[in-house]
Amino acid sequence: MTATAATRENITDILCIGAQKASTSWLHHVLNAHPRTHSFPNSRPVTSTNKEAHFWDWNRKRGVDWYRALMTPKDPARLSMDFTPEYSTLPEPDIAECKALNPGARVIYVLRDPLARAVSAIRMHTKWRSDDAAADALRVGFDADFLALLKRAGVAAQSSYVANFQRWAKHYDDILVLSYEDIRADPHAVIARVFAHCGLSLDDMHAEARAEFDTRMARRVWASVPYTLEPEALWFLHGLTHPKREAAEAFFNLRFNEHREVLKTA
Repeated sequence: MTATAATRENITDILCIGAQKASTSWLHHVLNAHPRTHSFPNSRPVTSTNKEAHFWDWNRKRGVDWYRALMTPKDPARLSMDFTPEYSTLPEPDIAECKALNPGARVIYVLRDPLARAVSAIRMHTKWRSDDAAADALRVGFDADFLALLKRAGVAAQSSYVANFQRWAKHYDDILVLSYEDIRADPHAVIARVFAHCGLSLDDMHAEARAEFDTRMARRVWASVPYTLEPEALWFLHGLTHPKREAAEAFFNLRFNEHREVLKTA
């Protein structure tokens, strides 16, 4: 371990804990254009590209020294980033360990309409299993495979925004909560909030970095293939996510609207 790695306050300086399918890839892609941020080398399949280190869910067995070596930038002034959506569902002992390793980390949690998020997650997992099939030939029905897919995708846990936030808030008292719909409506306003939260500034960007930043702001990083969900499967997801949406709207004082468009397809 280098002296720089050993003396850094945090292993990870900017920590995005989810939610999955809520534009975390876009957010990481944009932040990665800033000259003060650092992404670890693409280490697939150990990590997920240069975005998701998956330390607590995939790689805990590799040890803290492995995580530190992966995340530490050569330039100590740069801010390391780990955007792993599965972290939102971590049990409290893992969150406590995260706090011990990253006491000053800036934590970000992006929320999306639970039904729209669940549909997108199901489509993503379907794509992983069906790369050789034509999208227009695939339909997701309500059957035993669908229920098993819900469990593998962690749909209920990923959509439990209030419970997830409360576990993390016991250890981090300044979590930045963002809305996917706000990102779509005014991405520049959202990025301004993120920059302020992370101590970043557009003024720190030289001309080439600023041009790349502007390009990335307009780019969509990941889009789920729109496999059709049969009405029975869609309405089941609606019933599963409806109480989670109401709880999140009341707790975070926001409104989700995507479910209205999603249900029009049923």
